[in-house]
Amino acid sequence: MIKLQVFDPPMCCSTGVCGPQVDPVLPRFTEDFHWLANQGVQVERYNLAQQPQAFVATASVKLALAAKGTACLPLIVVNGEVVSEGRYPEREELTRFAGLSASPAPKGFPVLSVSGCKPNTGCC
Repeated sequence: MIKLQVFDPPMCCSTGVCGPQVDPVLPRFTEDFHWLANQGVQVERYNLAQQPQAFVATASVKLALAAKGTACLPLIVVNGEVVSEGRYPEREELTRFAGLSASPAPKGFPVLSVSGCKPNTGCC
């Protein structure tokens, strides 16, 4: 089974899809991440601000951080190997990383609520 891990830079919540200034890439990536999980890919996501131990415990991430600092984040790791760094890949790339058949990205992205953190509520 493919294991895809995302190592995010420090963000206010687990996906960064909260607060007054949401990077438009984050809702798209979050939707793609959930899509991968629904396709049977084992997915894990870590936020440096909330789960620093995961960054230290993963050898390839620890090496990338030592060499490049936080500029390498986000890191996408598949089965222990870094496959992307410094940006959030598009769904087509994630599909390839996971060894899945191609699937078009959705046309629109819903406003997501993660752990009770809703956009424009000031929760983060």
